[in-house]
Amino acid sequence: MHSSAVFLIEFGCLILTLGLLGRLAGRFHFSPIPLYLLAGLAFGKGGLLPLGASEDFVAVGAEIGVILLLLMLGLEYTAADLVSNLRTHYPAGLVDAFLNALPGAALALLLGWGPVAAVVLAGVTWVSSSGVIAKVLGDLGRLGNRETPVILSILVLEDLSMAVYLPIVTALLAGAGLAAGGVTLAIALGVATLVLVLAVRFGRHVSRFVSSDDPEKLLLVVLGVTLVVAGLAQQLQVSAAVGAFLVGIALSGEVAEGATSLLAPLRDLFAAVFFVFFGLHTDPASIPPVLVPALALAAVTTATKIATGYWAARRAGFGPKGRWRAGGALVARGEFSIVIAGLAVTSGIDPALGPLATAYVLILVLLGPLTARYTEPLAARLSGRLRRRSTASPAEQASAPPGAHKAIEGQDTVGRT
Repeated sequence: MHSSAVFLIEFGCLILTLGLLGRLAGRFHFSPIPLYLLAGLAFGKGGLLPLGASEDFVAVGAEIGVILLLLMLGLEYTAADLVSNLRTHYPAGLVDAFLNALPGAALALLLGWGPVAAVVLAGVTWVSSSGVIAKVLGDLGRLGNRETPVILSILVLEDLSMAVYLPIVTALLAGAGLAAGGVTLAIALGVATLVLVLAVRFGRHVSRFVSSDDPEKLLLVVLGVTLVVAGLAQQLQVSAAVGAFLVGIALSGEVAEGATSLLAPLRDLFAAVFFVFFGLHTDPASIPPVLVPALALAAVTTATKIATGYWAARRAGFGPKGRWRAGGALVARGEFSIVIAGLAVTSGIDPALGPLATAYVLILVLLGPLTARYTEPLAARLSGRLRRRSTASPAEQASAPPGAHKAIEGQDTVGRT
């Protein structure tokens, strides 16, 4: 009886804290993910108020949070849209994977963590945060911009790639051999292909089976199907998150819209619990030693993400402003990076990987909204300065009187102010 009371008090305080932190983040118009991670650090071992009785329940809630995050992500896309994006924008997806996975893998190898950690950290640095980016684009009023479909296409390709990447990571972390890993990958690809085919050809029938005019029945059926499929996927070593994502893709039309509105509060609750759970397994004292590598990795991958968006928007035929806006919007990392790092933390691959991923995500989830807002204006200002400097030819500059350069620079400064 006493332990039950302690559990209710602990978990109630945790949920109340998350609610207040979410309200604080909403007031200042930024993502609450870094605050949830900080709350996890505060409630974890080595933190200010370590949890005891409710830690096991938080672990289950965190697993449900990952499943709901991926389910809701899948509900946003139809199978036809995914196939179209794959055909049109796959070069951008390849460039994105190469530029952004390579820095993470290289850092893990430089730190001597081994090839498995390199694959994990490559995924952490590769995938942008769809949730954070979608919220930032909405806050900035850019959802209707011409370059926004390019951004969303890259995000969709990343999400699809996770259906292949997560089973590989799961097999590697489990210590599976080459043959077992190949079987796991084949199963993942087969399941993903089967679901896409069924969704394209029989999506209406699947949605009709799940559909219900009663919101309560619709919620229970969708949630039940998702948990069953996620459990079966995990039993096959495919990844529960991928199973949930594929269920979301299979549902479409009114069912997807109704399920989205019903599941959104549950997703927000359990996703917050998931981010806290990741923080619980990270000792705050372990972050300062990895802060310098995390800052360096954040700086490099900020540049590579901007380059990715710039190249993709240029390939789509957009002008410089749209290119810089697309690049700046892709910087934020979040839920998927934490999911990948969480798999590594629970497997005990390297004690420093979790703190590094936490610091890395904290940095970029705060920096992402800033780069989305200011990359294009800063690039325009810099290019304007370069143009003004290049207006005078080298011969004219060399033949000018000694004080002319200072006079020109002074006039340029006055003109800018």
